[in-house]
Amino acid sequence: MHYLEEVKKWLGEITEVLLLLVALGVIAHILFGKTLPFFGSIVPNLTGLIAELGDNGLVGLIALAIIIYLFQRRRVFAKRPSSSS
Repeated sequence: MHYLEEVKKWLGEITEVLLLLVALGVIAHILFGKTLPFFGSIVPNLTGLIAELGDNGLVGLIALAIIIYLFQRRRVFAKRPSSSS
């Protein structure tokens, strides 16, 4: 079971890094426009995702709530103190 905890920890860290890269991409898109090769389509993809969730009404709202719940749950588990006994 110790291995599963390590895998969950690594996946949490990778997810956090990817979210930081998305934030960096949004900022880069705002500052430089579509001239950057790697960060060029992050903002249109995010707005498309938000529009799709909005077009689905209640189903989109439920999907958004589930996504937020999973991120909050992951942060709670990541901050849990480890027992060293």
